Amino acid sequence: MRLQDCHNFHDFRRMARRRLPGPIFNYIDGAADDEVTYRRNTAAFEECDLVPNVLRGVREVDLSTTVLGQTLQLPFYCSPTALQRLFHHDGERAVAAAAAKYGTMFGVSSLGTTSLEEARRISTGPQIYQFYFHKDRELNREMMARAKQAGVQVMMLTVDSITGGNRERDKRTGFAIPFRLNAAGVSQFAAKPSWAVNYFRQGAFRLPQLENHVDMGRGAMSISHYFSEMLDPSMNWDDVAAMVRDWDGQFCLKGVMSAEDAKQAASIGCTGVVVSNHGGRQLDGSRSSFDQLAEIVDAAGDRLDVLMDGGVQRGTHVLKALSLGAKAVGVGRYYLFPLAAAGQEGVERALELMRHELERAMKLMGCTSIAQLRPENLRFRSGGVG
Repeated sequence: MRLQDCHNFHDFRRMARRRLPGPIFNYIDGAADDEVTYRRNTAAFEECDLVPNVLRGVREVDLSTTVLGQTLQLPFYCSPTALQRLFHHDGERAVAAAAAKYGTMFGVSSLGTTSLEEARRISTGPQIYQFYFHKDRELNREMMARAKQAGVQVMMLTVDSITGGNRERDKRTGFAIPFRLNAAGVSQFAAKPSWAVNYFRQGAFRLPQLENHVDMGRGAMSISHYFSEMLDPSMNWDDVAAMVRDWDGQFCLKGVMSAEDAKQAASIGCTGVVVSNHGGRQLDGSRSSFDQLAEIVDAAGDRLDVLMDGGVQRGTHVLKALSLGAKAVGVGRYYLFPLAAAGQEGVERALELMRHELERAMKLMGCTSIAQLRPENLRFRSGGVG
């Protein structure tokens, strides 16, 4: 299968599956428990219908937007995700370059495999730091200071991952970092030697944001250990308020699913929230991000920017979320599968397809700018206007 034969999310997913060892493909593709929320994230968009207007003279469409103080040429962005070098040897470097080409945001995770500084050198566009809150408060302050020094514009604190989700696909293969695969997992790696060649040519596996704090060479210090031992499950609103003051800039909470939490985030000075259930990877059975979006926009959208991610696979999905009041929409697996399939070229093709899909959908809706999208253009099959 060739990259030019990929025309949608499912094509990229199939291509990635052919190229990745099974344990790594399932790390991207999998979710928590029975994966109900994972499936619901995309299915929710199908319960919402578009009501287009015609004869509006839509010769040109402007897809630009401003969110979290950043001007984007596209209203969707590459959500920060962990461990990208496992998916393709260029990892976050490829994503940063692709995002820069298309004028949109990208992010580096605390568990990223490229440093904040290197990503900043690749792209001068808007950069997010996806931050995890540690028991060691001095470590938190040190990492925020490093991000500020690197020129990161948006601090994005993940608040739905104080413990790891129950990802049973990973348990079946023994997937872990460092690798401690069972027999089934080892055999799947052996079947994809080209992945291994590219991976090992890049030298030792690194987590640059954490390498002074997590020794990946010790068997006892794994990613699961990081979540269970280093992250602080007692994190509360007072802790976050202190971080907001220390950062003194664009500060966004990722993983907000209730209107009450969105209002609380606004009250402590957050400038944004991401309506997100972590791609269904944390609490299975939680509500889909899209289903919860309108409630959170109504509750706090006049006080902070509301973003969302989860299940986005089409330009029409982005359009529906923007119509409900999202200022921008994050994509994760949508760019990770093409990253795995073809590196930077794959990510660029995915962003280009999404751009074309959204532009086409805007024209067919009779809208020339993001500002013209309204809830009135939607109908939910359960009844009611958006």
